Amino acid sequence: MGFKEQIDISRLPEHIAIIMDGNGRWAKNQGKFRSFGHESGVVSLKDVVEGCSDIGVKYLTVYAFSTENWNRPIEEVNLLMELLISTINAEIVTLNKNNIRLNAIGDIASLPQKCIDDLKHAMEETSKNTSCTLTLALSYSSKWEIVQAAKKLALLVKDGKMDINDINESSFSSQLTTVNMPDPELLIRTGGEHRISNYLLWQIAYGELYFTETMWPDFMKEDLFEAIVDYQKRERRFGKISEQLN
Repeated sequence: MGFKEQIDISRLPEHIAIIMDGNGRWAKNQGKFRSFGHESGVVSLKDVVEGCSDIGVKYLTVYAFSTENWNRPIEEVNLLMELLISTINAEIVTLNKNNIRLNAIGDIASLPQKCIDDLKHAMEETSKNTSCTLTLALSYSSKWEIVQAAKKLALLVKDGKMDINDINESSFSSQLTTVNMPDPELLIRTGGEHRISNYLLWQIAYGELYFTETMWPDFMKEDLFEAIVDYQKRERRFGKISEQLN
């Protein structure tokens, strides 16, 4: 029996976040250029998105490009931007066919104008889809996001539109880029590293973490299903004890 058949559909995580790590190392291990790993990673993303749609996961957010990634060699950054543009243009039809809405979070204004234009076009073209929301975290940094939220709240207080005593977890969350989606219940990181890398730090406060040695280009929907099965075996107590849950 495969992992998909072991999943309890009634207890699916509504939102899954993924750190897609290992593209470059995967390519290097095969004697290929890093670009080959990034291109192969797109295939994995398509398969995982399809897997989420198949079983009914409503939100999938993937770490596509961090603010720290701007520090990579310029040739690799340019390749990633070109790959992003070509993939977005090529996938609009498929996204619509599968009823998947495209979304993006991060410092989008820092992207090349061509990326911004194509991203906005794809988001508009898929805005009415309801099966699953695929969010690309682009030029994203959780620390950046938290600072931006703090600035917005400070400005509201300064302008007399909010009392400082009204600042709480709910009002803070309302200023984050993920305001219109639930917090991730499951965060998956591929590639063998055991860190969060400045990704959705506020949102994963109660998320379950799943680390796998599998490099992202080798991570397919069956690996996603395995992670969900592992998630469903865990007891999520949120500060309570087991007896209270039972």
